[in-house]
Order: sequence, then C-alpha cells, then structure tokens
Amino acid sequence: MGKAVVLSSGGLDSTTCLAIAVKKWGSENVSAVSIFYGQRHAEELKSARAVAKFYNVAHYELDAAEIFSRSNSALLASSTESLEKGSYAAQIKKNNSPRIATYVPFRNGLMISMATSFADSLYEDDSVELYIGVHSDDAAGHAYADCSAQFIAAMSAAVRIGTYEKIRLVAPFLCQKKSDVVKVGLELGAPYHLTRSCYERGDKPCGQCATCIDRAKAFELNGVKDPAL
Repeated sequence: MGKAVVLSSGGLDSTTCLAIAVKKWGSENVSAVSIFYGQRHAEELKSARAVAKFYNVAHYELDAAEIFSRSNSALLASSTESLEKGSYAAQIKKNNSPRIATYVPFRNGLMISMATSFADSLYEDDSVELYIGVHSDDAAGHAYADCSAQFIAAMSAAVRIGTYEKIRLVAPFLCQKKSDVVKVGLELGAPYHLTRSCYERGDKPCGQCATCIDRAKAFELNGVKDPAL
C-alpha cells in the first residue's frame, strides 16, 4: 500500500496538497510534516496542527532552527532585516535583484531532504509520495529560486535516486498559479479558514506583505471571500 507525506506549513498551498493526498490515499495513509526553522511567523505551526487535526492525519514537527541561525533572512525571528511590504514583483524591481529579503537560504531543499529522510524511516516498507505546495507565482521573477520548476526537477531526481526509487516528490501546482491552487482547494473543501499565510506576527494577517497580497488575489480571482478573514 502506498503512503503520502505532505510538507505542511499551515498555509493554503500545503493545505490544498493535504486535501489532495487525503482524497487519494485516505487519512490513515497520510502524514503531515511541519518544520520549525526559526520563522518570525511561527504561529503558522498552530495552523498546521489545526489542519492536520481537521483531516485526522498524523502530524510531525521537525526542528531546523539551528541550521538557519546564521542567516539574516527577514523571514526569521532573529533577523535585523525589516520585512518589506508590497508584491514580490515590486520588491524585485526596487532591489534590482531577484533575491528578495524573505528568501531563506535553500529552505525548500533542506525541507525536502528532511521530509524525505523522515518518510523513508517512517514508512520503511511502503512507497511514498512526498507533496510540496510550490507554484509558479512563488517562482516568478526568480524571487524564490527553490520554488522553480528547474529546482524541483533536480530535487525530485535526487529524492528518487537517493531512496532507491521508493519516494517520489509530488508538486501538483508547480506550473500553475496560486489562484489555481485555491480553485482546487475550494472544490475539495479544504479548510482554508484554519490556514495562515501572513509573514507578520499576530493573530490577524497584515494584508500588506507579499504573501497576503498573493493570497487575496487568489481568492478574488475565484470570486470568493477568504474564509480566514
């Protein structure tokens, strides 16, 4: 019997992946893995727990904070960098560089590697699909190089080869937009009311950071109100 492991941040992209995995494999064959990496918006882990509970799947939390302790990415709680407002495109234009302040060094590469190793140990006798919710909007302008199709293809090959073909990396929205993610999630009844996307601390989304802007646009393009607001 196959299994599925979903990298779950508590945001709408990974929650949609979890909805897809549960529909395909059944909750008893799906596990969610969340990673604490010192992020300033650690509240997102509360959302990840709530989403896992909603789907009645096993939920595991791994700690990678020490690995990023030397980084000054604006997305980290220890950073001295300010969190820029505005869209990713506006930030890239302003900085004259695709590497924006919220890029965390090789984060997706590390998370994929950690989840692969964990899944290989968790499901020793099963083949595994490892889901990650990257999409083309995050890769646009090379803002997040570790969300690009080229990067995911390379990591997919590494995962497959390194696990003797046992684990397959699945990125269902790799070449689609965030609005496409929301469309699928709405069709599957994903619990978007439990999710969190904002990079800021606090109980309410700021509405001004790039991920808030992208999220609002995605729901608007689907003609529905964000249930988390």
